[in-house]
Amino acid sequence: MALTTEQAWFNEARFGMFVHWGAFSAGGLEPSWPLVGGVSAFPACQDLTVAEYEAVTARFAPPPDAVTRWAALARRAGMTYIVLTTKHHDGYTLFPQGRSGYGITQVDPGRDLVREHVEAARAEGLRVGLYYSLPDWHHPDYPAWSDNLRPYPGPFYPRPEPERWEAFRADLFREVEHLLSAYGQIDVLWFDGGWERSPDEWQAKELEARIRELQPGIIINDRLPGVGDVITPEQAVPRPPPDGPWETCLTMGDSWGPVEADTVRKSTRAVLATLLDVAAAGGNLLLNISPDGDGVVPAWQEDRLRGLTAWMDGHGHTVVGTTPSDLEPWQFNGPSTAKGSSTFLFCTMRPEGLVLLRGVHAGKITSIRVVGTDVALTFTPQLSALDRILNNTDPVCDVHIDIPPGAADPLVTVIEVVTDH
Repeated sequence: MALTTEQAWFNEARFGMFVHWGAFSAGGLEPSWPLVGGVSAFPACQDLTVAEYEAVTARFAPPPDAVTRWAALARRAGMTYIVLTTKHHDGYTLFPQGRSGYGITQVDPGRDLVREHVEAARAEGLRVGLYYSLPDWHHPDYPAWSDNLRPYPGPFYPRPEPERWEAFRADLFREVEHLLSAYGQIDVLWFDGGWERSPDEWQAKELEARIRELQPGIIINDRLPGVGDVITPEQAVPRPPPDGPWETCLTMGDSWGPVEADTVRKSTRAVLATLLDVAAAGGNLLLNISPDGDGVVPAWQEDRLRGLTAWMDGHGHTVVGTTPSDLEPWQFNGPSTAKGSSTFLFCTMRPEGLVLLRGVHAGKITSIRVVGTDVALTFTPQLSALDRILNNTDPVCDVHIDIPPGAADPLVTVIEVVTDH
């Protein structure tokens, strides 16, 4: 799987923001899943009837400037693109489209939250991504979810009559066409929920053709069955990393929405370590935020983003725009990336006194320093007796890098090794 020239930006983007936001946000809910009684993937998910869910979500009426906050947070944290949930499985649209009329225009006629998102992202220099759920649990022809369908049947979701399925699929195509023709260039289309139908039922190939006709340079994820430019593992870094372009999507807790009962709180260090693992393996990290109904990001999530911002201010160039280094895992105890003549070593465990780099061409190293402080580091090739006797000027050997007191970064120390190729 290779990206085209127009899509190549994704290969070095490394860091993006996922925004799960919709009517569910007004009630502090997990997106959509409370409707069906929850699933084990979301331990703090609520369990609501259809009537209870829709009564909560009816309170969604965000202020005019809601979306602008996230784009600024993303840019400052070193993110290069941002993806918004335009419609989740519950069928509620943030754009004025859809035959069912279930969306923001119900409470605010003429409002288009997708347009606001796109404009805010572009104002911050971010590439634009749109999430779109293939299932629609509110659409009468899908069919709409009802309480008597529990427990959630997954891929065995009820099938409507062929005529009604054709009507739904026509609406799906119209909504996707709207998203890709009403807002200018869209860089990423992030599908979800494809497991509920087969590729033929979705008419996946036909939908892909229409997408690429409207947006030739767009990147499509792999959740439209049988289609996709990038692989999208969820909540973990796959081992071994996938071949080709990929992106891990990650929450800072256990939930995608602003769920108070979710007490899991990944630390800034933990999030950063995941970002560095992903970048070193050639992937991107799509980090989720879960604003409330007014668009306010939870204080603890904003705190994590501020911590990332402080670190990325001095180290972002070692992540964004890099490629995986040539080092094998045994050569350095941590992730590493490369750019030009520099290799960046990420010390996710705090270095004390000595860092060991194994089996490298020591004679090609011209300098080693701590990124962010520019402290030059002393390094010593560990020459064998034979290398000394033969006066070998470019031995393959271990290198001891001395770390003076006070040189380590509070979060993750980055060591730049510059070589003369």
